[in-house]
Order: sequence, then structure tokens, then C-alpha cells
Amino acid sequence: MCWKCGNSIQVCVSRNDVCSVCAADVHSCRNCKFFAPGQHYDCLESSSLEGSVNDKERANFCDYFKLNCSGSVKDFDSIKQKQAQAKNAFNALFGD
Repeated sequence: MCWKCGNSIQVCVSRNDVCSVCAADVHSCRNCKFFAPGQHYDCLESSSLEGSVNDKERANFCDYFKLNCSGSVKDFDSIKQKQAQAKNAFNALFGD
């Protein structure tokens, strides 16, 4: 599914593919099943990567890309918000 609009994407053929509904780049970190905000390089495959992809919403040349076909759009903004809340709670605990 497209990370931006939720459109069903069947196959990712090339780096230049875009969503037919919103024109978001398909071969991007946000559409990858390994995308994991908070992990090293925000990627579960980071141990194999040579460097970080700066723009997670744009097409890239990552060889580890696998289209996220989970059937639902991940709410990454919610994950980031929960991470920030946990960090704030931790800092409050120690007076920072």
C-alpha cells in the first residue's frame, strides 16, 4: 500500500514507479517493509547498509527494498509521537 494515500500497490517494478493515485515514489523507505523509525538509519536492514537515505519519502537505489504489502498503512507519525512521549517521560523522571 502507498504510505501517503493508502492506495493498493500490486508490484514495484523499478525505481521510477509512482503511485497511480497520489504520484508518491513507490521505491522509497516509507513504502519498504524494513522501514522502522527509531532504528539505526530507520531501517531493520541497517546492519547491511553503507549509509543512510536522507529523504525517506523519495525514490532511492537501496538494494534491500521490499514493498510493504502488509495490507495496511503504518502510522509512522504515531510511532514518532509515542517515542517522543517516552523520551519526555524518561527525562522528566531524572529531572532533565
